[in-house]
Amino acid sequence: MKRSFVILFLIVSCLSVFAQAKRDALVLYNNRKFKEAVEVCEEEIKADPTHVDSYVVMCWSLVGNREYARAEQIAYEGLKQSRYDMRLIEVLGEAKYFLGKNSEALKQFQEYLSIAPDRTGSRVGTAYYYMGEIYIRQTKFQKADISLSAAVRNAPEMTDTGGGNRVSRLGCPASIGSAPRKNRVSTGVMLYQIFM
Repeated sequence: MKRSFVILFLIVSCLSVFAQAKRDALVLYNNRKFKEAVEVCEEEIKADPTHVDSYVVMCWSLVGNREYARAEQIAYEGLKQSRYDMRLIEVLGEAKYFLGKNSEALKQFQEYLSIAPDRTGSRVGTAYYYMGEIYIRQTKFQKADISLSAAVRNAPEMTDTGGGNRVSRLGCPASIGSAPRKNRVSTGVMLYQIFM
């Protein structure tokens, strides 16, 4: 009886040590350990090339690590496994945005928004923000106004008063999304005043 208890105890101990040794790429990504997350994802993809979540977390980590060209490549590989994975479509748009491939990035964000359920995906506000930035690069200020307004509506945290937030960087007041409609100044008007 004691012998079987000891053996059982050793087995449970070994299993718990093994479970602790396995690193979780998403946890590493959330802790901003991007390089380690990429390594874990590479191992996971070698073990199972059809595991889409590994491609997604790897792309997020590569973008977090500013390795945009590689993120673009891995996103394409992931899309071969799951053509309509909206997470891969969105992160591919981000990678293309940072690589300066504005038209291609815009297409990715538009595709993401077209398949995001009820346009409520977790990255909808971010996609609209990047679209707004692209339209500013293309001097299409009315479209930028629409996109940035949608970004604020879908991700109010972009208008926090922390100073380094995205929308205030453009010179737009942090209250733009919360002001009564009749008191709002058009983002397009503000952008026009900034750039003219």
